[in-house]
Amino acid sequence: MPPKSASSLFLGLELATDQLRASIVDDNLELVGVEAVDFDTELPEFQTQGGIFTTPGDAYTTPVEMWVKAFDLLMEKLSKNHDLARLKAIGGSAQQALVWWKTSPVQPLAGLDSRAPMHPQLTSAFSLPNAAVAQDMSAHTHALALEAALGGPEMMAARVGTCAQSSLIAAQILKVREAWPDIWRNTGRVQLASSFLASLVTGTFVGMGEAEASATGLWVHSTQQGTPSHWDEGVLDIVGGNRDEGRRIWGWLGDVDTSGGRRRIGSVSRYLVERYGFDSETIVTPFTADYLSTYLSLTPTPSDAVLSFGPIDMLMTPSPHYLPSRLFSLFPHPAQDASEKRRYVAVLTSRNADVPRALVRDMYTKSWSAFDRLVAIVPPGGSIGLDDKLFSFWLLQGDSFPMSHVKGIFRFETGIKVNEFRDLRANPRCLIESQILSFRVRWSRMLASGVLGPNTGRSRTANNATPSPIAGQQQLQKRTNNSNNMGLPFDPYDYNPLPSRIIATGAATNFPSIANLVGDAFNAPVLVPTTQVDAAQIVPHRNAPPNGFPARAALGGAYVARWVWGKERGTPAGTGRGGFEEEIRRLLSKRWASSGGAPLRTTTNVQPAASKPSSGTSTPYGHGGLSGLGTNVLVEVDEEEAEEAERIEGLTSGGAAYGLGAGFGEILDSAGRLRTFTSSTTGTTMSGSTLDPPSTAFTTPDLGGSPNLPSATGSENTPTTSTTSLTPVTALPTSDAELQLGLAKVAEPDVDAFLSYAAIVPEYCRLEGLLVKSIV
Repeated sequence: MPPKSASSLFLGLELATDQLRASIVDDNLELVGVEAVDFDTELPEFQTQGGIFTTPGDAYTTPVEMWVKAFDLLMEKLSKNHDLARLKAIGGSAQQALVWWKTSPVQPLAGLDSRAPMHPQLTSAFSLPNAAVAQDMSAHTHALALEAALGGPEMMAARVGTCAQSSLIAAQILKVREAWPDIWRNTGRVQLASSFLASLVTGTFVGMGEAEASATGLWVHSTQQGTPSHWDEGVLDIVGGNRDEGRRIWGWLGDVDTSGGRRRIGSVSRYLVERYGFDSETIVTPFTADYLSTYLSLTPTPSDAVLSFGPIDMLMTPSPHYLPSRLFSLFPHPAQDASEKRRYVAVLTSRNADVPRALVRDMYTKSWSAFDRLVAIVPPGGSIGLDDKLFSFWLLQGDSFPMSHVKGIFRFETGIKVNEFRDLRANPRCLIESQILSFRVRWSRMLASGVLGPNTGRSRTANNATPSPIAGQQQLQKRTNNSNNMGLPFDPYDYNPLPSRIIATGAATNFPSIANLVGDAFNAPVLVPTTQVDAAQIVPHRNAPPNGFPARAALGGAYVARWVWGKERGTPAGTGRGGFEEEIRRLLSKRWASSGGAPLRTTTNVQPAASKPSSGTSTPYGHGGLSGLGTNVLVEVDEEEAEEAERIEGLTSGGAAYGLGAGFGEILDSAGRLRTFTSSTTGTTMSGSTLDPPSTAFTTPDLGGSPNLPSATGSENTPTTSTTSLTPVTALPTSDAELQLGLAKVAEPDVDAFLSYAAIVPEYCRLEGLLVKSIV
C-alpha cells in the first residue's frame, strides 16, 4: 500500500550490471521505498550470468532488450507499491555502456502506445543488440592504437582528459567500425546507458552530461583561456576513419550538457503518465555514471577519498583543478551550479578487482570466511620478518596506465620472482595488499601533480569528525637514511598528504580484514554507509544489496532529484549557499534535528529476504571460473570435514581465535574482530604468551590445523571449505556528525601497521617498475 504521508517523493534509478534498481526518498531524504529487477532471476529468458554474457576475446556484453523489459517490470512494481503521483523529480545513473539505435525517420520513443509494455515496441530499434559493458576488454587493442595515434598516454590525456582504457567509448566505437560495417551503416544514434535510461523516462533522446563526455576519449574540456568544451574533431576523424564519418559520429553523440547538472532535462513522458500514473509535472534531472552517482550519495569533503570495491575498483576524491594526466582520470563534478567555481572528481581505477579476489578465494580457501581470516591473521607483507616480504600482482586484464600492457600473475619472495609462494596461505593477504598499495602509491603520485590542491587543504582536521589517532603527534618516525625517500617522488612515511577519511562501499568492504587493511595502509579511519552495514548482516559478500535495501548509486540519483527540485522551487534548502554536498548535508542535518537524532532508515523491509550467496562479486565467475584457473586446487568437502569444521569453530569462538595458535600473533580489536599483532600492541596483548620463532617467507607460523585453512606442507596443501559464513563488519563508535550523514566507522588505523606498509612501499614500487618494463 502507498505510504500515508503526503510529503513529496523523489525517485532515483540505477541501471547496474546485474539489476535495474529504484530508491525513493522523501523531502528530508528519508528512505521511503526500494524496488529492483534482478536480470538473472526475473528475466531468465535472456540467460545472462551476473547480468552479462562472456564470450571468447574478453568480450563482456549485455542485451539492451533485457534492459527495456526490466524497465517495464520496474515500473509495474513501482506503480503497484507506491503513489507515483507524489513524485516530484526523478534522477538516475547507469553503468558505462553504449546503446546503438537504428536509423529511423521517426523517433521510436515518441510514438509509444501506453496500452502496451515498452519492450515489444522497441525490440527492433537497436542496430547492435548486445552492448559492451565496463568490464569488456575486447576493445583494449583499439584503445592502445588510438593512444598511439594521439602521441602516447601523456599527449592523449592532455588532449582529451584520459589515456587508453579498455572500456573507453572511443575505442568501442572504433571496434564496431572495423568489426561490423553493417551495424555501422544501420546506426542512426549512439547513447551512453545513463542517457538511454533517461530517454526511457522522458520519452525523447537525452544527451550526456559533461562528466560522462569527459570519459569518452572524444571530449575536450574548456580551458582557462576561455576555449569552450567541445567534441574533438581530430579524434572523431581518427575513430571514424575519415572526416565524413567523424562528423557522423558527432551527430550520433549529440550535444553535451555543460551546465553542471543543476537543471531539469525534461519532464516525465506521456507514456509513463498514462500507463503508470506519474504526475505530468514530475521533472527529470540529469543522469550520470553509476560510480559518480555513488560518489554523490556519500557527500565527501575535500579531505576524503571514496573507495568503491566492485568488478572495477575505484578511488575517487574531490579536486579543485582541471589538470589532466595519464596517472588518473578527471571528470567535472556532475552536480554543480553554473555559477559555482568549477569542481572536479579525480578517479583512480583498477580493473583487476572482484575477479582476482574470487579466484584467490576459490584457489586457496573456497570460503569467504576462511579468506577473511587469512587476510586478518597473516602479518603485513605476508611475513613477520623485515626483509623477506612477499608481493603478488594479479593482472588478469590489461589495466590502466602504466599497466596497460602487463598481463599475468606475478609473485615475488625476497625480491625474486617465483611461481608460487612456499606458504600458500599468504596469497589472500598479499592479493589484498597489492590492490590497496596500488591505490596508496597512485594517490601519492596523483598528489604530486597538484591536481588535488595544496596539502593544507587536505588537513587531517579539516571537515573531519573522526581525526586520525595520531593527529597532533610529531611527524612519524623516519629512517635516518631516508633523506631521498628511497628514490620515490613522495615520502611513504608521511601520512599528512593521505586522505583524512576513507568512505568505502562494495562487497569487499564488508570483510573486517579488508576494512582494517585499508585503514592501516592509508592511516585513516574507514567509514561505510549504514545502509551497507545493515545489508551486510544478511548477505555479506554480494555487491547487489538484499531485497529492501537501497543501492548507493540509486540514492545518489534521488539526492540529485531532490536538490534540483529544491533549487527550482526556491526552498530554503535549495537557495542556501554552497554546492550539492553542502545542501545535502544541510537537509540531513535538518532531518537529524527534527527526528531527535534518529539514524537514517536503511531498509524498507521488516524482515528482508536474504539473497542467494554467490561468488560475491557481481561477476560472471563462480567457483573455479576464468578459463579453469585454479580448478586443480578445488576439492569437495565431505560430511566428516564439515562436522569437524563446525566443532572447531564452536571450540574457538570464545576467544582462542579460530584455533590458529598464539604464534601468529592474532588479537581481537575493539569490535571483537581478528587483527594481526603489530609492535604497538605487543606490550599489552602478548605478555605471558608463548611465541613461535619469528617467521620468514619460508616458514610462516603454523595456523594450528583448522580445517578451514590450507596447510603448508605435504598433500594437505589442498584447502577444504568452511561451513561457517563470513562475519561482516559492524559499526564502531561513530560521531553524530557522521551518523547523521548515514555513515558508520568500521575500522581505525594502526600506527605500526601503517609504518610497516610505508617500509615496503619502495620495494612494491621497484617490483611494479620491473613489470612495467617487462624485465620479469
